Amino acid sequence: MAKSLIIVESPTKARTITKYLGRGYSVMASVGHVKDLPTSKLGVDLENDFEPQYVTIKGKSKVLADIKKKAQEVDTVFLAPDPDREGEAIAWHITEALKLKKPKRVVFHEITKEAVQEAMLHPRQIDDKLREAQEARRVLDRLFGY
Repeated sequence: MAKSLIIVESPTKARTITKYLGRGYSVMASVGHVKDLPTSKLGVDLENDFEPQYVTIKGKSKVLADIKKKAQEVDTVFLAPDPDREGEAIAWHITEALKLKKPKRVVFHEITKEAVQEAMLHPRQIDDKLREAQEARRVLDRLFGY
């Protein structure tokens, strides 16, 4: 049984990283964003500081359920989406959807064995400033139609 779960965005990255880390790790892909503003309404509470109202993206419920099941079987969850504000938002949405208590955020700037192993030695928390930047951009895009 794997003691750690690593969640990345891409299935291709998941397969590659699995080869680099081997036993003791299970790697799964979120296949991009798992939550977004609803498509059927504004999804932004204008009366409550523009609070976004996120919903699970169509087709992502099974992905989240699979990840949640695996997360319950391991000791540690590492969130490793891309190293940008979108990746930070994905990590945060996964944390919220799965009600993860203490996930660790790891950042790979390249998918090489050395870079992945080095990143695993230096986990951090989700960067709230990056996540909030993505959220602000998403809300503005919704309100102004960009």
